[in-house]
Amino acid sequence: MTDAPHILAIDQGTTSSRAIVFDRQGRIIANAQQEFPQIYPKDGWVEHDPEDIWSTVLSVSRDALTQAAAAGKKVVAIGITNQRETTLVWDRETGKPIHNAIVWQDRRTTDQCRALKEAGHEDMIRARTGLVLDPYFSASKIAWILDNVEGARASAEAGHLAYGTIDTFLIWRLTGGKVHATDATNASRTSLLNIVNGTWDNDLLELFSVPASGLAKVLDCADDYGVTANGIFGEPLPILGVAGDQQAATIGQAGFHQGDIKSTYGTGCFVLVNSGDKMIASQHGLLSTIGYRLDKKVSYAVEGSIFIAGAAIQWLRDELGIIQNAAETEALAKSIETNQGVYLVPAFAGLGAPYWQPEARGAMFGLTRGAGRAAFARAALEAVAYQTNDLLSAIKADGISINQLRVDGGMVANAWLLQSMADILDLRIVRPKIRETTALGAAYLAGLKAGLYRDTGEIADLWEEDTAFSPSLGASAREELLQGWKNAVNRTLVRN
Repeated sequence: MTDAPHILAIDQGTTSSRAIVFDRQGRIIANAQQEFPQIYPKDGWVEHDPEDIWSTVLSVSRDALTQAAAAGKKVVAIGITNQRETTLVWDRETGKPIHNAIVWQDRRTTDQCRALKEAGHEDMIRARTGLVLDPYFSASKIAWILDNVEGARASAEAGHLAYGTIDTFLIWRLTGGKVHATDATNASRTSLLNIVNGTWDNDLLELFSVPASGLAKVLDCADDYGVTANGIFGEPLPILGVAGDQQAATIGQAGFHQGDIKSTYGTGCFVLVNSGDKMIASQHGLLSTIGYRLDKKVSYAVEGSIFIAGAAIQWLRDELGIIQNAAETEALAKSIETNQGVYLVPAFAGLGAPYWQPEARGAMFGLTRGAGRAAFARAALEAVAYQTNDLLSAIKADGISINQLRVDGGMVANAWLLQSMADILDLRIVRPKIRETTALGAAYLAGLKAGLYRDTGEIADLWEEDTAFSPSLGASAREELLQGWKNAVNRTLVRN
């Protein structure tokens, strides 16, 4: 077995769990992935069975470690990245969740958030957390579980329950219940962390009715999160890096300098811009968040969040049966010369930035008798580009300049989509050689703590461009497409 150190990255996503073993150069040595069921109890509700999450994480991690061992590679540490905001509550004694995980897409706490907004609390929440008042974030989800599971609130107030985001739950399980910790990026997505001073905020805890006793300790992104318990893997491994998926992707894309920008295309789409040591308060519907925290020093980010990107392709596959796999959409989109006037507004879980309308629902516009599989596939892909344009327009309106966009995530394998994006955004789009940047970012964080890298500059030197896509669409044609999108969105928005 080689003595060269490798890192296991656990990437727990919205629709699947993945484990990847990376070498020091960021090359993939082993890879395993497993999907798990989505649960939709009611309209606008989305849940996951926590045991599905745990079992798939264990399975893919053991698979990847076995592959690495067979190749003679030594894994020395674990990095974790995860779907953010998704929330669990579990019993401290048994480690068993008291309810399904409430997923970030879930809209069940819309009325609670609206009531807090109408009571005038949003300005305070935005000033302290950088977030808008929306069911997207974790605080109202925790409160809902405590209020809707019999005896839960009394148990929480007695200190018997623990809660947190997926990273927190995985750390608890991996360490055999010895460590209840989260990192600063995941904590910044709960609406309970004051991102100015980096601590849980008592006023916010009171406002959302969340007892402080159940919250995790907030650590740096590269930090000591304990060691895996006996029997989890072949040997105990230290957990040394943690970040929410979008922040991890930013690190994987080497977004360490102010103004660096990336967009990740998975279930949803998330654009993050490094804003340095300053929290920028967006005036155009974007969020302020913690980009990463290393050595107790925070780097902030401005973020635009789209709830549905790749999930629209899954909808074509699973609910409509139009395609058998995502790769088919590229050929279908190419097969027609225009979009035929068909637009999909994929507000299946409401609209995120810059609209923030949890009540909105998805709609398809411009259908004619001739609109078929190709028009649907093309509309689903183009919706990703249009929504990204909405985010970049808001970023520019906030005074942040953009000269190119680094992209990653499962959807960037589709070259037609990236060329369409370059045309619609009128911007150079750059795809990296290593596209699994979310897992890579988690590996880099663990590698920093393990001493594989001296600093972030050494990590940045490893980033390599694969393919760039430049705009080729005329201004009038671009404007016509964007106007069609604006008309479709305006017809989807809920008027109060």
